[in-house]
Amino acid sequence: MLGIGEQFPKFSLKGVINNDVKTAFKDFDNSSFGKKWQIVFFWPKDFTFVCPTEIAAFGKLDKEFKDRDAQVLGVSTDSEFVHLAWRQSHKDLNSLPFPMLSDIKRELSVALGILDKKEGVSQRATYIVDPEGVIRFVMLTDLNVGRNSQEVLRVLDALQSDELCPCNWKKGEETIKVA
Repeated sequence: MLGIGEQFPKFSLKGVINNDVKTAFKDFDNSSFGKKWQIVFFWPKDFTFVCPTEIAAFGKLDKEFKDRDAQVLGVSTDSEFVHLAWRQSHKDLNSLPFPMLSDIKRELSVALGILDKKEGVSQRATYIVDPEGVIRFVMLTDLNVGRNSQEVLRVLDALQSDELCPCNWKKGEETIKVA
């Protein structure tokens, strides 16, 4: 699995950006968002139970991520058509403010080392990637356990502070000063 300090792999994936089949699909790659921070999170399967709770939670924080010059990208190994159908049918996903990307060929999941060997789907992984494409944060949870999107936002704040941040530090609190 790729980790901290490594370059996030190059990707080119089709994403779903709205619920209208005529305009829903758009191609995305590493350069689609310029020199922004990227929050890239993977879920195992569409039309499941834990995944929409996480996706909706990231959606609710999208404005806060954008305020920090960060782009959220959600990814699974389902096709863009499955993403669209799920978006259209699930009330919490109807108006997602970020793209749902399809890694149907599993190339990005394999390059990151997060393809679950038993299930053949992406593991529940989260990456914070800096504007230079360097991985600065990785979190991986069991397929059955949802992640905390607030924690991802907190870590982004800490990384962007470029300071030493103690345990449970939150934006606006004192950082550690080395004498």
